[in-house]
Amino acid sequence: MRKKHPKIKKNDKVIVLTGKEVGKIGTVLKVDAEKERVVVEKLNMIKRHAKPSAQTAQGGIIEKEAPLKISNVMIVCDKCTEPTRIGMRRLEDGSKVRVCKKCGESMDQK
Repeated sequence: MRKKHPKIKKNDKVIVLTGKEVGKIGTVLKVDAEKERVVVEKLNMIKRHAKPSAQTAQGGIIEKEAPLKISNVMIVCDKCTEPTRIGMRRLEDGSKVRVCKKCGESMDQK
């Protein structure tokens, strides 16, 4: 069964809390809920040596983002622009939305 992580989703803005990238802010490109990892745009860059193939015509050294542990990042609210925890709120129509614990604003765009 696939595990879902509702707190952090693709295209969320996050700040890194620990490690060599501490304090940097980036956008989430991919969330792997089963392994509890997130890939953040332009953060935790690694170098990989690649042979020429169908995907990489040139080959050589390729720089790409490596996954970070999901507990090492914290979501940044769009309204108050601060790192915050996420709460859940049920709307009148019955749907759930993520809300900022600091300012109470909805994190999900509709």
